Amino acid sequence: MARDEQLHVALLHLRTARPHDWRFQRELDELNEAAVATVHSMGWTAELVPAAEASEREVLNAARKADLVIILGGEDVEPSLYGADSAYPGGGQHEVRADRSQIAVVLEAAGSGRPLLGICRGQQLMNVAFGGTLVQHVDGHRGSAEGYTRTRITTVEEGYEPIVPASGEVMCTHHQIVGELGRGLRVVARSADGFPEAIVHEHAPMLGVQWHPEHPAVAATHLTPLLRWLAAKRPSKVA
Repeated sequence: MARDEQLHVALLHLRTARPHDWRFQRELDELNEAAVATVHSMGWTAELVPAAEASEREVLNAARKADLVIILGGEDVEPSLYGADSAYPGGGQHEVRADRSQIAVVLEAAGSGRPLLGICRGQQLMNVAFGGTLVQHVDGHRGSAEGYTRTRITTVEEGYEPIVPASGEVMCTHHQIVGELGRGLRVVARSADGFPEAIVHEHAPMLGVQWHPEHPAVAATHLTPLLRWLAAKRPSKVA
């Protein structure tokens, strides 16, 4: 990919409004806005698509028009999609319609070679899309005051060092994490306590990260390298 090539990015989030949880909506809006601003700073174009408010056709069409797709954070993935119980610590509202639409995007992207980045919930959804499971609750990966904790991560496979910030520290806020890996996926980075923090697909240009590279405090230095890394893996023709 030429460094000055302009790409179009579809950013799939969940909702433009959450009357039942306006604080969470505000937090996600800040993350989404920082992600869009980062894409624009690279000279690319961006489209935010609310997967829980749009039809599956609209979500798929937005992804098909894009050169690169990002699946952003939000509510937990619907447990029935990975064969788990709906009652678990910290459980809340689920967005099964959006889950199904976004899973369709993941599978179609894998077949077409379209680069895809899954962030936090996006990584978990990516794993579920390929038949994997989730650990439904873990402690220690959420901060107290601002909701984020700085987590130290390291790569466990050569060649993936560029996806980890030079400091080795990332910003996390989650209570679920990848469990049994889906078909064709492997773990390439872990946290200090051994949890999967980054996964890739063995054949498709897909990367999932459990942290939040789009956080406004770090987006310029954490998200940009991930997008460039993925864009460089884009095939000459994407279906």
